[in-house]
Amino acid sequence: MFGRVQRPEPDAIEVVLGPRATFAGTMRSETSIRVDGAVDGGLIETPANVILTEGARVTCEIVARTVSIRGSFHGTIRAERVELLAGSRVSGVLIVSSYHMDEGVVLHAEVNVRGMQRPAASPLMRGSTPG
Repeated sequence: MFGRVQRPEPDAIEVVLGPRATFAGTMRSETSIRVDGAVDGGLIETPANVILTEGARVTCEIVARTVSIRGSFHGTIRAERVELLAGSRVSGVLIVSSYHMDEGVVLHAEVNVRGMQRPAASPLMRGSTPG
């Protein structure tokens, strides 16, 4: 009756910022985040993935396992992997362990590639999870 609630898989997308939505502030989730709209400042943080679709216009800091970008991004990304997909426009700082870049990407960023380490983590990413 009062069984433990099963937590979602980290790759499950439970947070979606729609194409007509605008957000500013701190967004944290234990699952993947997809952005179709605009983020104007702040932080997106997850131990899973962040997906910026074609229509995304994002200016913020992102801390995640993998960040895939098709839209427009300006800011700092701290991730294990960044995927810059065809049509994306990226500027700022990328601090990653690995990255992939398609043809047709506009990139004006400082790219720091380091060994296979997790990015500097906040309490959410250090595994402090609610019981």
